[in-house]
Amino acid sequence: MPDGSTDAPFEERSFIAQDGLRLAFSDYGPRHGARTPVLCLAGLTRNSRDFHELASFLSSIPGHERRVIALDYRGRGRSDHDRNWENYSLACELADVLDLLTTLALEHVAVVGTSRGGLIGMLMGAARPASLRAVVLNDIGPQIEAQGLLRIRQYMRERPVARGWDEAADALRRMWEGLYPALSDAEWHALARKIYREENGRIVPDYDPNLLKPLDKLDLSVSPPPIWAQFASLAHVPLLVLRGQHSDILTAETVAEMHRCHPDLQSATVPDSGHAPLLVEPPVLRRIAQFIEAST
Repeated sequence: MPDGSTDAPFEERSFIAQDGLRLAFSDYGPRHGARTPVLCLAGLTRNSRDFHELASFLSSIPGHERRVIALDYRGRGRSDHDRNWENYSLACELADVLDLLTTLALEHVAVVGTSRGGLIGMLMGAARPASLRAVVLNDIGPQIEAQGLLRIRQYMRERPVARGWDEAADALRRMWEGLYPALSDAEWHALARKIYREENGRIVPDYDPNLLKPLDKLDLSVSPPPIWAQFASLAHVPLLVLRGQHSDILTAETVAEMHRCHPDLQSATVPDSGHAPLLVEPPVLRRIAQFIEAST
């Protein structure tokens, strides 16, 4: 299968959730192609820009073009912030995802879920199993490690603000060089453009600060309760698990147990990556494309 582009055109669109919030998404590729659309769901504080390279690639493979949709959850990216921070929950975000599928009249999708997005993918398996044609879990499983959540919470508490894009890229490098030791200067700058936005002359994280409140309520002295029952809902679905080599969220032991529960599961380790793989490296893009093409 030939490669697609990593910088394809897309349309910025939005829809209205059931509670009236405007939620944004990026729409790539042919609207009415024969292939199963791909739905990309980001991590806790992240947004649709994380998937630009992957969505571009999947939507533009010559002879294999398909629609790809990348959602901004409420409170992230171009979507409205929620005045009630308690709505920053998996249950509410799952409802938003199902609303999006209904709005776009999508009966079936392949889901690529990074971290929190993968949790939503597992919940979709329980709530609307017929909608799933394939699932890619990017550095997430039914057992989440507390130390990774502690690191994420500390980053959110610090909420770094920069005076320019060079400073933002340098701040990311200082925080995350251990997670992504092989990134170049240009790649750190590209990552900063995905994570931050300009606001009143400053560069700030592109999410509602109130996202921290639900995380602050968690007791992270122990790992959260596992969700193996929800993972089991994917037993009928082709499944690919990607794990960052240095991940502090998804252990190799959890991946091994996932294999035992889902014997047809495929998995791969992404080198030089922590939590979570950035989904920009050509070998990773090809692996995902080949998996989705074979599964749908």
